[in-house]
Amino acid sequence: MQDLDRIDRRILDILQRDGRITNLDLAEQVGLSPTATSERFRRLQRDGYVTGFGARLAPDKLGLGLLVFVEILLDKTTPDVFDRFSAAVSRVPEILECHMVAGGFDYLVKSRVRDMAAYRDFLGGILLALPGVRETRTYAVMEEVKNDGPLHIV
Repeated sequence: MQDLDRIDRRILDILQRDGRITNLDLAEQVGLSPTATSERFRRLQRDGYVTGFGARLAPDKLGLGLLVFVEILLDKTTPDVFDRFSAAVSRVPEILECHMVAGGFDYLVKSRVRDMAAYRDFLGGILLALPGVRETRTYAVMEEVKNDGPLHIV
């Protein structure tokens, strides 16, 4: 972030809070002309600071009320096992996020399903069938305290 100035950081902060803001409104908020703001925005996209836009959906209304986090321990920790596991995970739409972590297990998976019965099917039919999976530990979320936190841009 060293090549970003104060205005670039302000643009990023505003965009992550309101991705639907018009260029004119964005320009007014950062104190630049619409043309200059648009050029900065395109540069921020081109340089990979802005990776995409999307709508936040209501999981409960879509029948995906159960949020689970799953620790996954692999049977071996070798590059080929990591590669096969990663490739397989990227093809599973029910997996919202998957992170390789340091510590007592190898990956942390985030998923949303309808209910505990649907999770049981997901666990047995998908997660345990992923390449190299030796063990899992599941954490069902009882309450989402904060789930829309924007990045803190300094």
